[in-house]
Amino acid sequence: MVLSAGLLFACGRKPAEQASEATEVAAEVHEPQYIYGILADNYRIDTCHVQAGETLSGILHRHGLSAAQWSAMQSFLNQHRELTSIREGGQYYTFRNDTALCYYAYRLNRRETIIASLMDSFYLWRDTLPLVIERRKAELTISSSLWQAIQDEHLPIELALELSEIYAWTVNFFALQPGDSIRVLYDEQFVEGKRIGIGRIYAAHFFHGKRWLPAYYADQESLHPYMADSTQVIKIHDYYDEQGNSLRKTFLKAPLNYKRISSTFTYARKHPVYHVVRPHTGVDYAAPMGTPVVALGDGVVTFRAYKGGGGNTIRIRHNSTYETGYLHLSRYAKGLQVGQYVKQGDVIGYVGSTGASTGPHLDFRVWKNGSPVNPLTLESPSAEPVPAALRQAYDSLAVKYNEILLYETASLKE
Repeated sequence: MVLSAGLLFACGRKPAEQASEATEVAAEVHEPQYIYGILADNYRIDTCHVQAGETLSGILHRHGLSAAQWSAMQSFLNQHRELTSIREGGQYYTFRNDTALCYYAYRLNRRETIIASLMDSFYLWRDTLPLVIERRKAELTISSSLWQAIQDEHLPIELALELSEIYAWTVNFFALQPGDSIRVLYDEQFVEGKRIGIGRIYAAHFFHGKRWLPAYYADQESLHPYMADSTQVIKIHDYYDEQGNSLRKTFLKAPLNYKRISSTFTYARKHPVYHVVRPHTGVDYAAPMGTPVVALGDGVVTFRAYKGGGGNTIRIRHNSTYETGYLHLSRYAKGLQVGQYVKQGDVIGYVGSTGASTGPHLDFRVWKNGSPVNPLTLESPSAEPVPAALRQAYDSLAVKYNEILLYETASLKE
């Protein structure tokens, strides 16, 4: 819902100025004006922003709520705690008549507003603006980073975040090369003509490492038109490659966003602290102090403590074959304990320089059947592929996505 500018007053302006403007505007209004279902003609409406340190009680008292009203609405607030969860800079509106504050509205986000009636009976409702979704296709060439390429093309920056998630198991985004490119099919979301974000990414072609890496999203809705049995229940919702293999792997490519690899896997490295040649059966990722470190895959924490030259260390057992280690951490994630189950991508700690270390980095290690292996050459098995019973439908869907990505005239509705 669009708020009529002629009926709103800004916080902090002189009442005389506001009243003068209101009189002039009122003379031009010929039809009743409703805001959030409230007949606005009956109220003075102020639009304001939450200031640093402000609370709901302070805001409502400042706009005319009596102490008796505030006391009476405590039970109502306990049932609707979202009313008190205000943030600095958040926009809100107050509706007052000649004697009292009658309504309070707070914008939760660009689409949703909660409105509370503060009169004889307290009640709350929501106003949700219509969401307009438009299908988009984009093509771009990378010169330095995916993030920069998307900015250069004035595309939604959320694309970089979502594509990084989709390809997290197959593309090392810190090793992109000039000339890498991508095609992507996605939804953009608009409210009142303004873009508020992106929706689903349906398909992408990522050219990296001299080969194309396709990604197609498949679920009940997208596969249904291609199913011979329309009543069949489909329980998949993931991104798959052209062979129907899941793009999700058992392990991520790396457990953090790093700047560079400062030391590789070797059985003969001169230790930077001890100055003796000894094995270094891990990979050192240089990264700023405090960079989040995530679990490479699902598993159980088997060790969380300070351990000699490794400093603050975490070990995770993923299955009967693989275990990973994270050394020199500055601190552990809050609440992390031995025996705790963690999921792939969960933050488990933060980059530091504890133990025998010359600077902030993560010493990352992998063991296979108890023996150290090189994390950089680790072959990670895929998650579950498209079930055989759905492969024909999936292949048809992938062909359709390819048509759209390769030929501009194609449409999902064809």
